Amino acid sequence: MERTESIPLQPPTYGNLITVLSIDGGGIRALIPGTILAFLESELQKLDGEDVRLADYFDVISGTSTGGLVTAMLTTPDENNRPMFAAKDIKNFYLTHSPKIFPQKTWWLFPRLINIIKSLVGPKYDGKYLHSLIREKLGDKKLHQTLTNVVIPAFDIKNLQTTIFSSFEVKKKPSFDALLSDISIATSAAPTYLPAHYFKTKDAEGKVREFNLIDGGVAANNPTLVAIGEVTKEIIKGSSDFFPIKPMDYGRFLVISLGTGSPKIELKYNAPSAAKWGILNWLTSGGSTPIINIFSHASADMVDLHLSEVFQALHSERNYLRIQDDTLSGQVSSVDVATKKNLNDLLGVGEGLLKKPVSRVNLENGRFEASNHETNEEALIRFAKLLSEEKGLRLARSPHGKCGMPMPNSH
Repeated sequence: MERTESIPLQPPTYGNLITVLSIDGGGIRALIPGTILAFLESELQKLDGEDVRLADYFDVISGTSTGGLVTAMLTTPDENNRPMFAAKDIKNFYLTHSPKIFPQKTWWLFPRLINIIKSLVGPKYDGKYLHSLIREKLGDKKLHQTLTNVVIPAFDIKNLQTTIFSSFEVKKKPSFDALLSDISIATSAAPTYLPAHYFKTKDAEGKVREFNLIDGGVAANNPTLVAIGEVTKEIIKGSSDFFPIKPMDYGRFLVISLGTGSPKIELKYNAPSAAKWGILNWLTSGGSTPIINIFSHASADMVDLHLSEVFQALHSERNYLRIQDDTLSGQVSSVDVATKKNLNDLLGVGEGLLKKPVSRVNLENGRFEASNHETNEEALIRFAKLLSEEKGLRLARSPHGKCGMPMPNSH
């Protein structure tokens, strides 16, 4: 097959599907989806050549918190207008820098008490290394420059509302055309772990916009539905980039949604103990932050439940792939234990997840249960083929095709 990596992905209007990639939040557990992304990109390279990247295949890539940072890394252009990071680079990025982002301090006396006191007087980490690193890697690139559309949520604590940095919306909201470094820092600012982020933008007319932001996981730890919503708005507006479909016709979407794992059921909290909790317990019980964990897992699971049901109702369940592991235990379930052993264990979780069967969340018991006989690895190989075929179809139908004229759509 002729390699077409130098030609941007043509708009969905020339194809049959709208392609979406979504990455949850979860701190250092980004190593889990990072492993899966590297596998998917390697499968695409087998089909279309070693130079292709994930941004060449998805109409929109969405990410929250650490997933938002990964989104920016995969879509920010380098000096050759190609993605600054390949998917395989995500693993090395987290292995190298996580110990400095989340330095592990050992308190010899009363370690638990000291950690509680620290959580009461300020964030657990100052974020200085992370901020400097992100600014160095992403440079002066802004939202409008990403190589495909991105959707990255954060939460504005001054206005008490979700702030969505969207490539679709930035066209009409120039004040949202922020530096990708600022967006990444903001969406990663998990309460109690990292400080809130303040920055300003200025539009062409000199109008200043202020942002007071924290982690996007507060509103949408699984941003898949946010991404689909942004696309749906474009369709409703009649954008020429999208073929006309009904707003809820998710059957025309091809969606890969990647979780970062969660503790297994037996390790989660229970009502008898939580009934006695005060503020300190909700912030520090079990060596973690229960209130943050509950918010993030609840929103992520509800999004998966909704999409699973809708895709199934449309007889298009094979167009939706959610990869998540809810059996984590011990330190691998943490978002910030950046020891060498734990980081390597997280890589092992990602590699093991590829071999597990495709699963869906069961809201009755909270567990992810096998939904068919296909493994995640087999599903990703199938999706890679679909993505490659969709990209080729669009190119053949678009003005950039070999014939020089667009071919009529055959939906």
